[in-house]
Amino acid sequence: MDAPERTPKFELAQARELAEALAQHGADYLFLGKAGAILLGYPGTTLDLDLFAPKDAENARRCIAALRDLDFHIDAETEQALLTGKDFVQIKDGPFDVDIIHAPDGIESFTAAKSRRIMEDIFPVAHLRDIIASKKASNRKKDLVDMELLEEFARVYAAEKAQPLPSALERAMERHGDNQPPP
Repeated sequence: MDAPERTPKFELAQARELAEALAQHGADYLFLGKAGAILLGYPGTTLDLDLFAPKDAENARRCIAALRDLDFHIDAETEQALLTGKDFVQIKDGPFDVDIIHAPDGIESFTAAKSRRIMEDIFPVAHLRDIIASKKASNRKKDLVDMELLEEFARVYAAEKAQPLPSALERAMERHGDNQPPP
């Protein structure tokens, strides 16, 4: 059998294929890392897709099934690492590289990160502050190089996505149930 054609860098189509396969199998996960930021509009590149998944054997089975549907070869060692929730699992035997992270540096828990997630189209993405916290905590030189740009992107993203707050007058009118200002 021929090896699947590999893509040397992240492409949106890869994330979409992966998100659709994971959804089809009911897997719980968040896009993390630079790929997560790119899904939110960050103007960068990366070589792989980082997924943050809970340490849960049943969820791991769902992730494995989704990856196999996309022609990833999951050997026994990788399967065991996923089922037992090994902190960091690299999967390079497929059409693109995927890292599944069960305990990313700088993020207290999957549940907490999921409560802050950003849904962008079909993509559940870790909040930018979690992506930044993870990159800072990992203290890898390649992550620190991008930090200033990533933090600036987070500020711009927050400003663009912020919901305007209602004025005190608008809230008072809502409480009184009419469109007229209170007496």
